[in-house]
Amino acid sequence: MIIDFHTHIFPKAIRENRQNYFPDESAFKLLYSPPGSKLVGATEIVASMDDQGVDKSVVFGFPWKTKETFQAQNDYIMEVVAKYPDRLIGLCCFDPSHREAVPETERCIKGGLSGIGEIAFYESGIDDTALDKLSPLMEICRDRDLPFLIHTNEPVGHIYPGKTPNTLKQIYDLIKRFPENKIVLAHWGGGIFFFNLLKKDVKERLENVYFDTAASPFLYDPQIYRYAKEIAGLDKILFGSDFPLLKPARYFKELEKTGLPQDEIESICGRNAARLLKL
Repeated sequence: MIIDFHTHIFPKAIRENRQNYFPDESAFKLLYSPPGSKLVGATEIVASMDDQGVDKSVVFGFPWKTKETFQAQNDYIMEVVAKYPDRLIGLCCFDPSHREAVPETERCIKGGLSGIGEIAFYESGIDDTALDKLSPLMEICRDRDLPFLIHTNEPVGHIYPGKTPNTLKQIYDLIKRFPENKIVLAHWGGGIFFFNLLKKDVKERLENVYFDTAASPFLYDPQIYRYAKEIAGLDKILFGSDFPLLKPARYFKELEKTGLPQDEIESICGRNAARLLKL
């Protein structure tokens, strides 16, 4: 089974009128105002899954600041998960600093969603204030044994839309703050898994942490899969395409270049996610 752990879909109102959301949603404008940035819905992702050989996708929207927008987005995710129960698995998403974040999480989990994500701090980084806002949300996921997907990125290298000012220390502070949570760090966790080679502290801290591969072809050489297997552990790698940014086939071609045996590729592309999601 192939499971894409990282995809974005949006309801029709947002897809067809994105510019209407830019004034109140600066981070959304940052990511989706550039020419060529794509917005798709459930019909498009299911069609792509059929074409690309993907069995299930984890779908979510964007960490909207506005209550009406994130509720409409999460309603859409619940609607399409109910429509395609064998294909789509939903996460709820919103700005965690909003006063309605906790009740919205409860509402969405009751409505059939399977965790929280992709939460992102595009403008602030994962600072202490962000950690405080995440605390009650992490508690909900911890108590229900649900995954929490959070945007991270490498703190060096080229600049691109959506690259946050997070630091490795901030990512590590996040992990230390919530040791009992099953945390998925998007985009290879900004490379923090490399520090699993340290003799003390880090390896134990990363016990419940997973790393998705979203945008990997834009960020890393294909050898990262082999390094991540050796350093973080094969079972911690989750295939995520960041669709519609990239199609899954791009990742499958890169995996073929790694020299990993087929059973290990199958673990990355689905078995690890199935275990985490308790499928």
